[in-house]
Amino acid sequence: MVEAANDAFCAAIGGAQRIRSGEPLGLLMPELVEQGFITLLDRVYRTGQRYVGREARVMLGSSAAAREAFFDFTYEPRRDAGGNVTGVRVIGVETTQIKHARRLTAEHRALLEQIARQAPLTEVLEGMARAIEDLAPEEVLVSVLLADAEGRHLRHGAGPSLPDFYNRAIDGIATGEGVGSCGTAAHRRQRVIVTDIATDPFWDDFRDLAQAARLAACWSEPILARDGSLLGTFAMYHRTPRAPQESDLALARVFADTAALAIERHQAEQARLAAEAKEQAARADLAFLLNASTALTLDLDQTQTLQRLADSCTPVLAPLCAVDIIADGRVSRIATAAPTRAQQDLLASHIPVYDAHDDAVARVLASGVSEIARRTPTGPGPWKDLGVTGYLCIPLLERDRAFGALTLLSTGDHAFDGHTVALAEELARRASSAALNARQYTQRVTLAHDLQAGLLLPEIPVLPGAQAAAYYHPAGEGLDIGGDFYDLFPLDDGSWAFMLGDVCGRGATAATTTALVRHTARAVAPLLPGPEAVVRAVNKALLQRPDSHGTGFVTLVYGHLTPADGHGLDLTLVRAGHTHPLHLDRHGTAHPVDIPGTLIGISDDPHLTTHHLHLEPAESLLLYTDGITEARNHQEQFGEERLVEALSNVPAAPLTAQQTIDTLTRAVHAFTGSHGIHDDQAALVLTADLPTSRTR
Repeated sequence: MVEAANDAFCAAIGGAQRIRSGEPLGLLMPELVEQGFITLLDRVYRTGQRYVGREARVMLGSSAAAREAFFDFTYEPRRDAGGNVTGVRVIGVETTQIKHARRLTAEHRALLEQIARQAPLTEVLEGMARAIEDLAPEEVLVSVLLADAEGRHLRHGAGPSLPDFYNRAIDGIATGEGVGSCGTAAHRRQRVIVTDIATDPFWDDFRDLAQAARLAACWSEPILARDGSLLGTFAMYHRTPRAPQESDLALARVFADTAALAIERHQAEQARLAAEAKEQAARADLAFLLNASTALTLDLDQTQTLQRLADSCTPVLAPLCAVDIIADGRVSRIATAAPTRAQQDLLASHIPVYDAHDDAVARVLASGVSEIARRTPTGPGPWKDLGVTGYLCIPLLERDRAFGALTLLSTGDHAFDGHTVALAEELARRASSAALNARQYTQRVTLAHDLQAGLLLPEIPVLPGAQAAAYYHPAGEGLDIGGDFYDLFPLDDGSWAFMLGDVCGRGATAATTTALVRHTARAVAPLLPGPEAVVRAVNKALLQRPDSHGTGFVTLVYGHLTPADGHGLDLTLVRAGHTHPLHLDRHGTAHPVDIPGTLIGISDDPHLTTHHLHLEPAESLLLYTDGITEARNHQEQFGEERLVEALSNVPAAPLTAQQTIDTLTRAVHAFTGSHGIHDDQAALVLTADLPTSRTR
């Protein structure tokens, strides 16, 4: 029976009304009987042995009013003067708050460790909710809602003990005044406490839902970022109407701050991943554009360029692609790309109509503006057979005018988004530039070839009583003409004019001078008495040429040949500063022909000498330019001595004109090896026929 109790004991067990002196403790606090405390008192009384208990768990009260508490107990027997046990003194120190603080610290540390190792946010929030539910002395149900980017709606974050139908119902609720406890707390950025959901106006729109979930009270704490922006709400629900104690509010504040840390860490990680994904996507786009641009400029052919455009688009940008251009007032489908050959052929068979108002390609060509739709293109076409579900048509522009269109077609679930449209338009812009460059190059090459056609050296004609062969190689890349030249043409008296020369310089400018020399000689040769007069006329023409056509000098060998009635050739020739001709006798010996003469194109009166030479049958005259003798290997030039040596004492002598050319070129190429040709080269061989020869 209770003899006495202090105020602290009364407060710990729920009030002084529960303790009355002279009454049995088991009747006053029946919950202690079930937990073994009365038995423990009896044992100390009967044995007289002191008992000490640490952090003993005690449930005080009954049913919904029961409270969990922890105490350090000391049970001491009370003795009379004779040492007999007359009672038990109980000394208790409540450690409930210390116990809870330790558990709270442990749970909080575990949550912080999860956050530090970047555990998934849902895992952290679920763990936090269950920790709070375990720590609370009475039943509590925890919910965490997450604010959207605009802070206008709350999405489900965690609510492990709440019914699923309730979590689904409140997922996405708006933030605003009177929208339950959580919506109002998010709107106010302040704690909202509803002690009785059944009567609180904040719950007017959710009262039936709360009743179905057996929820009677809700305290909601806003979760705020360090800058004050809304991250979500933290709510504690109770089955019975209840007002929070200070310890409840402290617990809510601690875990609201912890939730804020977890959410901010999650958002920072998501932002980092999004930035990395964006950077990776940007790199992928750049790589795609660089690879496509490289493919577009592989050659300078417009058709190939636009076909590579179509190939680059599929399947990266769309399953199907077609490229159309305007040609001669009509639309021409110039390129297609598709997964299968049958689809590609079907797509290629459809040609848009240039002036059709119901054709997307025609509209884009007319407007110069891209067109996109999530449907099949208007107008006739194989759309059903191809399974087309949408299209993107982009103009190919030249100075803001469309000369073609790139059409991308969707099939199945594929759809065009803003990223694809931007990428396709950038690719179309680059393709337009590449196609225009290719077209301009083609036009310029055609023009260059047309212009060169009038300057190209003629084929070797058939000569009476003689053979002729020539070798010609211009050093200019992409040119068929250069600064070296030769010519062979008939005269009215039955003789033939021949020439070989070298213009100072190379390339197209030098070629204009070679044309001037050749055409002047052809024009005046029938009118003048001999080679010297022709060369002087050419010199005069060179001196009178415009500066834009070149100002360099010219070296030249010009002459006339006449068959000598089956007994060889009679030649009359002039050398104007050129390399010395070589006379090849029938025994295979080469002799330089020394003819005085100065350059032309630099003075009004060049020093010229006419020379006469007779070629016996099988003998030859070789004319060559300095591009042959000045050909180099890695150390030195080919030179005249190697030239003479290469053509002398040939085992197959006498040689035909073509054999002489072949022997010469083989010797030069063997000498230069891989060093190539760095100057124009030309050679002309005239060979007197044997009496029975009919060789061309």
